[in-house]
Amino acid sequence: MTVIHQEKIAVILFNLGGPDNMQAVKPFLFNLFKDKNIIPLPAIVRYPLGWIISTFRHKKAQKIYEKLDGKSPINPQTYAQAQALEAYLQNNNQQNYAYKTFMCMRYWHPMTDEVIQNVKDYAPDKIILLPLYPQMSTSTTQSSFEEWDLWAKRHDLNIPTTKICCYPENDGFCQAYADLICDHLKDYSPENPDIEILFSAHGIPQDFVDKRGDPYQSHVHESVDKIVGILSKNNIHFPHQICYQSKVGPKKWLLPNTEDIIIQESQKNKILCIVPIAFISEHSETLVELDMDYKDLAQEQGAKDYIRIPAVGLHKEFIAGLGDMVKKSLFIPESGQKKQCSKEFCACMRQKDENILRF
Repeated sequence: MTVIHQEKIAVILFNLGGPDNMQAVKPFLFNLFKDKNIIPLPAIVRYPLGWIISTFRHKKAQKIYEKLDGKSPINPQTYAQAQALEAYLQNNNQQNYAYKTFMCMRYWHPMTDEVIQNVKDYAPDKIILLPLYPQMSTSTTQSSFEEWDLWAKRHDLNIPTTKICCYPENDGFCQAYADLICDHLKDYSPENPDIEILFSAHGIPQDFVDKRGDPYQSHVHESVDKIVGILSKNNIHFPHQICYQSKVGPKKWLLPNTEDIIIQESQKNKILCIVPIAFISEHSETLVELDMDYKDLAQEQGAKDYIRIPAVGLHKEFIAGLGDMVKKSLFIPESGQKKQCSKEFCACMRQKDENILRF
């Protein structure tokens, strides 16, 4: 009897990570601020600076996590997404692959070193790296890829690997957000002049775009354009704006600032619909900054109503979108899914490596 080898595929879901208890807040912040993609300085300066920042900021950060039962919600949500994606891949598995998903966090456990060892134990035939950042940035996707490459070399992990760098216009991601917006605005007339949709993305320093050629801002606009197009087909034509939240430090960050736009539109007595366009799961930035701080601000400034659209999470369209990219990545030479990046974005990963795919 002939035994047919079932090809094993490891799918690695990258995310930021977050402290899983109050004592983890300070080391989590240190890991964040010692990353050269966050603070682009030599290690001899960056490490002491990271220690100083984490030492002075961790008390403030702990107060935020106290509002979230003392820990970040990212790990359990990412684990649920990984399980949902694995189930989708197995249920839509015409090639009879053996899929296994792993979650890999950048700044807290499970971190790259330990995840790579688990992947080696699984002994896959191919690896797909899938960041849970639809819009690519040097501070997120590139940082995760570089950390993976570093530890893969240290662990002598020599398995064919494909990296999905970005998917700002992915059908599943954009359809999921359009569905959620439609559902939360279904009780309002499409002609209601008071509704303003605010697509709020996590900000990055302006010089990341100006000096690095970071494509993140452009990708955010691509995502919003695609979602607004879907809404238009559903006869939803409310005005919208793109804004950026969570600024840290004295540098100039991407504008306009979400807080400023909320004040401006609230004073016009608007109904604000907030869409966390760059988040695929709930973070402190959504559950505290958007749901508590900015909601209170909007009400104080006169907003008629404040509607926060949830992150796409386990939405079936989003999970299907992730799964379809994974499947296409296994057949990229035949499928021709090689979307090129604009030459203005020198940091765009797709231009640097043929094993990196943009969808």
